[in-house]
Amino acid sequence: MKEKIKKYFSENYKTIEKEIIDLTCEMVREKTINVISEKLPEFPFLKFRGEEYRVGNIVKRELDKWGIPYEEHSRMEGRPNIIGKVGTNKSGKRLLMAAHMDIVPAGDGWDTDPYDPVIKDGYIYGRGVLDDKGPLASIMVAAKILKNVIGDEGLSGEFQMAALSDEEAEDPDGIDYGVKYLVDENLLDATFSIIPDIGENMKRIDIAEKGRAVFKITAIGKQAHGSTPERGINAIYKMAHLIEKIENLKFKYEVSPTLGEPTLNLGEIHGGAAPNIVPGDCYIYIDIRSVPGMTKEYILETFNNLTKEVDGEFKVELLSWNEPHEISPDNDLVRSIQENGKEVLGFVPEPFGMGGGTFAKTLNLAGITSVGWGPGDDEAYHVANEYVEIKQLVDFALMTCLISIDLLR
Repeated sequence: MKEKIKKYFSENYKTIEKEIIDLTCEMVREKTINVISEKLPEFPFLKFRGEEYRVGNIVKRELDKWGIPYEEHSRMEGRPNIIGKVGTNKSGKRLLMAAHMDIVPAGDGWDTDPYDPVIKDGYIYGRGVLDDKGPLASIMVAAKILKNVIGDEGLSGEFQMAALSDEEAEDPDGIDYGVKYLVDENLLDATFSIIPDIGENMKRIDIAEKGRAVFKITAIGKQAHGSTPERGINAIYKMAHLIEKIENLKFKYEVSPTLGEPTLNLGEIHGGAAPNIVPGDCYIYIDIRSVPGMTKEYILETFNNLTKEVDGEFKVELLSWNEPHEISPDNDLVRSIQENGKEVLGFVPEPFGMGGGTFAKTLNLAGITSVGWGPGDDEAYHVANEYVEIKQLVDFALMTCLISIDLLR
């Protein structure tokens, strides 16, 4: 079956390439911009965040045309999650290939219209060509080829092609309309998953991701007139003493072979109303990327103990938390990527760990063996003149087919 797929790609390369380009460009022209709600007025053409249905309609149109059945799940109308399926599922093994339909705003500095894609020197330029509409087009075309060349009966397992919503922005209310919604509602049923959202030009496989915690710490003072500061308690001064402690904080941890050491970043500070007012409060936001063994309770206790070392009143709040995860590089999914990569791509993709996060974390924590792996340059994400190499998109479609046969036949 794998030879049959490789022969098909060889004989129909230009047709496959054109289909991936056309689908990518059509999806890029849809402005599925996802921002937090307070920034929505900056994009008057949007009625709600994301509006992923604009790309979802393209996905469903193609799946209908190709005779691929699909499920659609939405927490709210207009923000769909579409899962197309090829195969019989007799073996009970299921491979989920998931890409998101929303994008970040274009920003400034573009040489061309970010929503009018440009093809030049073997690359496509435009917002979303890499993150994540180009990879989505590759997965869609791979599903079509598996359906037409191998057929449902050729796979004893099930290939699942997913187009998901709500990856690029998290509203303060914490309500998710994409993969977390699907997991929480038990709407995903997969054995393995590949998330093409890390770049690395397919040379590295994300098998581990640090956990993330966001803390808000507030120094509580007493407001007074700036001419009589002795009548108040300056919350900014109190916070300054705590920040010095935070800067020198050393966590207790064991170094992870894949993820290395934890990190801490103090990213925001807010305080004061006017130069002639003693500030009654001052608060900071801290981002922590944790490694296995660092518990939520340990980190919270660490900050609470730190505030006790400073004269003043403080409030420590944990705003968000997710666990680190790590899978073994010695599993069927990683081996299949590596073995096919050696033959098709000319190199063996290497496992590594990330400080950032992808859908793969949510899926791994839900019991689905998942990795981040896919086409594109990791420096092309969220920048002006976003780009992706067309050859990589075609190679990714071929690799998707070959990996599916390995895991699902």
